Parts: sequence; C-alpha cells; structure tokens
Amino acid sequence: MEHLTTLKTLHVLATALLLLSALGLAVWTLRARRQGDAEAYAKLLRRPLLFVWLLMGVCLVSMPFTGWWLVHLVGWPLGQTWVLASSVIYTVGALAVWWLLVRLNRLRKGEGAGLRLTLALALFSGVCFLSIAGLMGAKPV
Repeated sequence: MEHLTTLKTLHVLATALLLLSALGLAVWTLRARRQGDAEAYAKLLRRPLLFVWLLMGVCLVSMPFTGWWLVHLVGWPLGQTWVLASSVIYTVGALAVWWLLVRLNRLRKGEGAGLRLTLALALFSGVCFLSIAGLMGAKPV
C-alpha cells in the first residue's frame, strides 16, 4: 500500500509541476511582451528557462508510466472509458506540446512563424492537460 501512496503523490506532483510550469512560462511571456520586450519569444528558450522546459519534459515523460502503474496497482481495467479518454487526450496534448516547441524554436531563430497558431497550440495543450487532471480527479467509472 505504501507504493500506491508514493506513486499517487509522484503522479499528482508531476501533473501539478507541468501545469504550474506552463502557467509560469505563459505569465512570464505576457509580462515581457506587455513591457515592450520584442525578444520575449527568443528569450523563452534560453538558459534560465531551460530548467523549466526540462522539468516539463520530465513530467510529460513520467506521467504515462506512473499513470499506467497506478491503474495496474489499483486493479482498474485499462478499457474503462475515462482511462482510454485520458490516454487519447494525453497523446493529442503531448503532440501539441511538441509542435508548440518547434514553433517556439522557429520564433527564437527569427523565422517568422504565426503567433496566432502558436497561442492556439499553447491554449489547446493546456486545455488537454487540464481535462486529463479533471478526469483523474473525477474518475467516472
């Protein structure tokens, strides 16, 4: 039973760190843009913020494994609707984050990518991970 509590804590911590890191990056970027910093997007992928991006990457990679392990330890079948929906939403959200990182890297290099699609990807991936957190909390069986 101790493994279950530890694993739950790690899984919830990874989810919270992912969402808080993304929120922190969004607030930092909005503040920088409102203060007139034209290179806010270029600074978004530089060294001080690299730790935040690495933290988000570790959280993204660890969540499917800890989630599967939790489902396995509790004994829920993997065919439950909320587990399958979470898996599909996670896959789509993770792909959106990957696409977002590619677009942010293009912005950093100055290869003029559209900001509306970049913002839409950020919002879409945020909604995906918030909906997964909601499904985890509600656990509709």
